[in-house]
Amino acid sequence: MDQQQSYWESGFKKEGVEPGPYKPTDDERTLAILCHALGIFFWILPPLIIYLWKKDDSPYVAEHAKEAFNFQLTLGIIGIILFITLIGIIFLWIPGVMDLVFCIIAALKASENKVYRYPLTIRLLK
Repeated sequence: MDQQQSYWESGFKKEGVEPGPYKPTDDERTLAILCHALGIFFWILPPLIIYLWKKDDSPYVAEHAKEAFNFQLTLGIIGIILFITLIGIIFLWIPGVMDLVFCIIAALKASENKVYRYPLTIRLLK
């Protein structure tokens, strides 16, 4: 799916809903936004909890939660690697800035019913 393509435009289908364009509910959109925004403050927990809670009910929310989870996990791995290397300690601020900027962009895209694919992300949860 294209990075900027919305579920509405792509014809995303939710199980039990007649075929055609899918428009997420306001609750689904709010949870998608929270997956990205809360990751700034609570790292990996909000996307993981929301994914486990909604993975069977809403493919839209599950997709956003997976993407946010994978990004937060990638940043955690980068942070650990930087912390282990002595010279990397100087650059520990870079993942923090990346987290802030990309999570805000993703939350804004989620509010527009669009899927945002984080750059430089290891997609462990598919």
